[in-house]
Amino acid sequence: MKLLKPITATVLIAAYLVTPVVGFAAEGSKKTEKVKPYTLKTCPVSDEKLSGDPDMKPFVFTHGDREIKLCCKDCKKDFDKDPKKFIKKIEEAEKSAKK
Repeated sequence: MKLLKPITATVLIAAYLVTPVVGFAAEGSKKTEKVKPYTLKTCPVSDEKLSGDPDMKPFVFTHGDREIKLCCKDCKKDFDKDPKKFIKKIEEAEKSAKK
């Protein structure tokens, strides 16, 4: 009986300390999901050419299961207003590029 309290306390402390680690592991597995890469060379919002200049890097983010590249962070506001419109535009451009 004297050992019951220390054992219980140890188990509870260990569970408390391990919980955040398990949470981080779950987040890491989400990032390993396959994201469809952005294959176009233009911004879907402004139709400007994406720069290869390291100082003018495109704004890159993930929307759903696909990577999106915009010419600048300001275009993100317009993208967020109607993402379906721009996703459709990207998909159409990808289809025509394959032909």
